[in-house]
Amino acid sequence: MASESKQAVIAAIAGNVLIAASKFVAAAFSGSAAMLSEAFHSLVDTGNDGLMLYGMKRSRVPADAEHPFGYGHELYFWTLVVGILFFALGGGMSIVTGSMHIMEAKLPGDVGWNYAVIAAAMVFEGASWYYGFKAFRSERRGRGVVETIRASKDPTTFSVLLEDSAALIGLAIAFLGIFLSTTFRAPWIDGASSILIGVLLCLVAVVMVYESKELLVGEGMEKSTLEQLRAIVRADASVESVSKLLTLYLGPHEVMLAIELRFRPDLSTEEIRHALARLKRSIQERYPRIRRIFIDTAAICE
Repeated sequence: MASESKQAVIAAIAGNVLIAASKFVAAAFSGSAAMLSEAFHSLVDTGNDGLMLYGMKRSRVPADAEHPFGYGHELYFWTLVVGILFFALGGGMSIVTGSMHIMEAKLPGDVGWNYAVIAAAMVFEGASWYYGFKAFRSERRGRGVVETIRASKDPTTFSVLLEDSAALIGLAIAFLGIFLSTTFRAPWIDGASSILIGVLLCLVAVVMVYESKELLVGEGMEKSTLEQLRAIVRADASVESVSKLLTLYLGPHEVMLAIELRFRPDLSTEEIRHALARLKRSIQERYPRIRRIFIDTAAICE
């Protein structure tokens, strides 16, 4: 799953570099606000994907004395930064560019360049979207798109897919804006399409920022998973009662679990030691991503 996410990000970077260059050339020849917005969009996407790739690399740095639980949250931090940049640079610049173009009231020229670039960009973005969807599909497990985004703890899977989906929709808007503005001799349509692209990018950015913030603040495992974990602990013959189960994602594929429980009062110290090892083994066999388990047995002394 991690390799698919990395593959999706690398594919997105490669596609966006080529697309951004071609869009800037087309915008320079045609003067289209929508095409210039799309060029900025692809340029921002390239930088954002680079930051996500950096975040993925940093999140795999081994734990040390200063960060005893590792650097997994680095990925969440850089995805949050990506969302903010997506909003400010991608969305903001597109809205400003479109507003300025409406005031200038200038029709796009040499539209053939725009159509050629849009067609090529559709191919590149489509290929990038495929890799993004492939990584996202491995996270779905029968769930809906929105539900998967909410449940996913790997922000790269939904971030790349959201970016590429916004890019494809943005290209369609740019095409319609250029076509309608030249057909009806209405320059404001080209500017309005740029603003619409900006609004689209801002909406995508809001989703990315919100989900990344939730992960960065600290999310635990789903309620259904906690219930299954509680059942595993209770099933052990040595356990008398389970008080609390607390989980925290340290990274997309690493969870910390803290359990507060009471063992049977008739158990010896040796039996408790074996029970602790048995509980950890049972939990990690069922949920391998739970790599750190802390069991509080202070209740047996009360």
